[in-house]
Amino acid sequence: MKRLGLLFLCLIQLSCVGQKKEKINGVSFVGSREKVTQGHVEPVVKVNANFAAVMPFGFARNLSSPEIIFNTERQWYGETRRGAKQYIELLRKNGIKIMLKPQIWIWRGEFTGDLAMQSEEDWQILEETYTDFALTYADLAQETQVEVYCIGTELEEFVKQRPEFWTDLIAKIKKIYSGKLTYAANWDEYPRVPFWDQMDFIGVDAYFPLSEDQKPSMEVLKAGWQPWKTKLANLAETMDRPILFTEFGYRSMDYAAKKPWLVDRNQMNVNLQAQADATEAVFQEFWEEDWFAGGFIWKWFIHHNESGGSADNRFTPQNKPAENVIRSFYGDY
Repeated sequence: MKRLGLLFLCLIQLSCVGQKKEKINGVSFVGSREKVTQGHVEPVVKVNANFAAVMPFGFARNLSSPEIIFNTERQWYGETRRGAKQYIELLRKNGIKIMLKPQIWIWRGEFTGDLAMQSEEDWQILEETYTDFALTYADLAQETQVEVYCIGTELEEFVKQRPEFWTDLIAKIKKIYSGKLTYAANWDEYPRVPFWDQMDFIGVDAYFPLSEDQKPSMEVLKAGWQPWKTKLANLAETMDRPILFTEFGYRSMDYAAKKPWLVDRNQMNVNLQAQADATEAVFQEFWEEDWFAGGFIWKWFIHHNESGGSADNRFTPQNKPAENVIRSFYGDY
């Protein structure tokens, strides 16, 4: 009997070793002018994604404007509450889990991390309108039972200058929504976020600079990750929270890993392999780590056949070699 018992324990251990912890293999599913159809969702399924970030939007007129305008008839359908709900419901019918990630867009694409008010009166207005924005979508998150709710994206000055507001907001969200929470910190912001202990995931938009080479090799890309990876792992251990890449991705162009956050429409040469290699380096460095939860590729448009392609130097991996890299790794995890 002893021998049988030992054999049984060994078999259990071997079975556990062979099992990989499921990662969040996500795409950032961009809101569009129209409802999504089954044909729009099927490419997400085919790339082996098990999660999608649904991203309704609020708007501010400039970096010192206190009013967040959202859920209006002037917005695209996919950027509104009604549209987000329809996207969530169809994605879920296809077995895709959801992170609801309401975001702010500032006119002319100003960086949201610099959003800051010039008076106490304006701070109060911003806090009121952002609370309305965040609670509207927390209510939707609860109604649709999404798995993760992201309370904000790249709002460093707002977080830094009004920390008490965020503590109060998180408490209000938790009264409405019972699922898991994260905040999407910019790659150079995440060490200073004061409320990670109130989140379930440490969310990072992972646009870390890795190399200044025009066409960096896989070895150079992986070496470029090491200092950042060490800091991320240390924070995960300190806070006892997994790291989640709330966004990650690269443009398909030369110098793709130099300043991965660049969104300008420059004429940099298309380099499909640079995007594919940089994407693969992320998978190789992070997807085996127990302290890493997974991530959401930036970004995925609903009209798959019309997106990306061999002449495109933008972020989407669609119809490029990077899509095959994603499909392969997502299929393994």
